Amino acid sequence: MIAIVSHAWLLDDDPATRADAYARITAEFEAVHATIAGYRGRRLLRGSDDPRHVVNIRFFDRADDYDQLVAHPDYATWIARLSEHIEPRDPQKEILSVLLSTDR
Repeated sequence: MIAIVSHAWLLDDDPATRADAYARITAEFEAVHATIAGYRGRRLLRGSDDPRHVVNIRFFDRADDYDQLVAHPDYATWIARLSEHIEPRDPQKEILSVLLSTDR
């Protein structure tokens, strides 16, 4: 299993409202993720020290499954919707291998 870890920073005009909108759009975007056979779920985290910082962790069986998601015809539209709520920065994304998972 792999994890795609992405970092973003919410616009600072109203971080709480931006976080709510970002979480809502992310939840709606789940329908696209669910079309990928190797998709295994996600966690969306928000910083306690910096409430503008959000970390999106998505789990897939293989990197190829993530590539299928990015190639989905609706992917760019969803990313554009999410981007309305975050600072414009170069993407900060990393692909990691899962060594241990202890979800309960």
